[in-house]
Amino acid sequence: MSPIYAGVLGAIVLTLMIVSLARVSKVKTKADYLVAGRSLPAFVLVFTLLSSWIGSGSLLGGAENAYNHGFVALWQAGGGWVGLLLIYFIAPRARRFAQFTIPDLLEARYSQAARVLGVMAVLFAYTAITSYQLIGGGDILHLIFPTVITADLGKYILAAFVIIFTAIAGMSSVAYMDVFIGLLATITLVVALPVLMHATGGWSAVRHTLPPTHFEVLGDLSLIQALELAVPTLLLMLGNQSMYQKFFSAKSERDARVAVVGWVIGTTILETVIVALAVVGSAMYRTGEIAQRPREILAFSALHGLPAWLGALMIGAIFAKVVSTANNYLFSPATNLVNDVFVRYIAPDASNKRILIISRLMVVFLGIWALYQALHTGSVLKMTLYAYTVYSAALTPVILAAFYSRRANAPGAVSAIAAGTFVTVFWDSSFIHNHLPAIIAQRDAIFPALLASVLCLVVVSALTKPPSPEHIAQFHSQ
Repeated sequence: MSPIYAGVLGAIVLTLMIVSLARVSKVKTKADYLVAGRSLPAFVLVFTLLSSWIGSGSLLGGAENAYNHGFVALWQAGGGWVGLLLIYFIAPRARRFAQFTIPDLLEARYSQAARVLGVMAVLFAYTAITSYQLIGGGDILHLIFPTVITADLGKYILAAFVIIFTAIAGMSSVAYMDVFIGLLATITLVVALPVLMHATGGWSAVRHTLPPTHFEVLGDLSLIQALELAVPTLLLMLGNQSMYQKFFSAKSERDARVAVVGWVIGTTILETVIVALAVVGSAMYRTGEIAQRPREILAFSALHGLPAWLGALMIGAIFAKVVSTANNYLFSPATNLVNDVFVRYIAPDASNKRILIISRLMVVFLGIWALYQALHTGSVLKMTLYAYTVYSAALTPVILAAFYSRRANAPGAVSAIAAGTFVTVFWDSSFIHNHLPAIIAQRDAIFPALLASVLCLVVVSALTKPPSPEHIAQFHSQ
């Protein structure tokens, strides 16, 4: 393997470390660590939102789907695009609320019970998302150094990187690292697509090599299967705690709204390019070892289908994106344990110094938990949709209702979170498969879990006492 690949990865890791260390002196209080002192300008917000959203779910899970099914994989990304259009109107409201976490929002609008259930849902979903970032990073390191680093050893190495980077300066280091990562990934992937297509023989060769269904709107999927890809992504986008924390970190409501515009443009371009790269790569490498591990198609194409310098940059960009997403989804639940458990219930009068120490310890603890999950996980795509569904069904309906419904109340929110989580966790159990018709039991959990959550929210809220004016004032003051 050319030393250029090791050199590029080393340079990226060194750059990320320098950025993290440079932000340490800026972190002196809880607000500095958790929401970067609410000082992030629109430019930084655009890239940290972009980098936190596009990680192994797109680069591995989405690419695997594109390798096997073609451009129909864009249904998964498309759900996020629709969510982004709706977020344009939510972002200023979120910044106006100006708290630290989603459970903060749940308690302010509903109750302490909603906060506690929200913490549990975030911990489960976000450590799962972090875990498959570690899988992606481990795969990349193994591809580059096949005789030195196994895939499992790569997971350990990436976990160490992510834990250190995230713990150093919290949101401040995460956000400013994302500026570097976002620029690197955007430029490199866009440049790589035409070069890889030329190496394949051009667009006509790609069309001739692959099945016609790879270029159809639904491909070889049914409409319900396509929606099962899109809906979890849409709902995760609308309720994504990492996203709301970025809005809480914005300098102003205007910065939050401007950042969404840049995020829409960047995400649409990057996710389309990622799917296109995977489709072109699948035309070039239809058989062989990659056919057994299609989630690695982007990294494999970079290694074997591009000039060494461009391939090294693309590998580096993919690796950096995985690191960035892992940073974001590891940091987010750590803030829950600190803000929503430690400060809220254990030590409400803790000093900033003590809070910073506990925050870093929580990052280490959750990083180890995510590593454990990564070592015991198979399909990245399946894990992606599972994590998305838990969060989407449990939290997104009650988060949106907090901003847009005056009637939703605490009993409705608590029952909705509990129902969405319960149905998702137990949907694939033998009980479901033995007692429901196969046509229903074989469907993805997203629709039954979402239906259960929304029904509980609406019905229970309607049958119980309306929320008090003070509970809804800060959400509906205008």
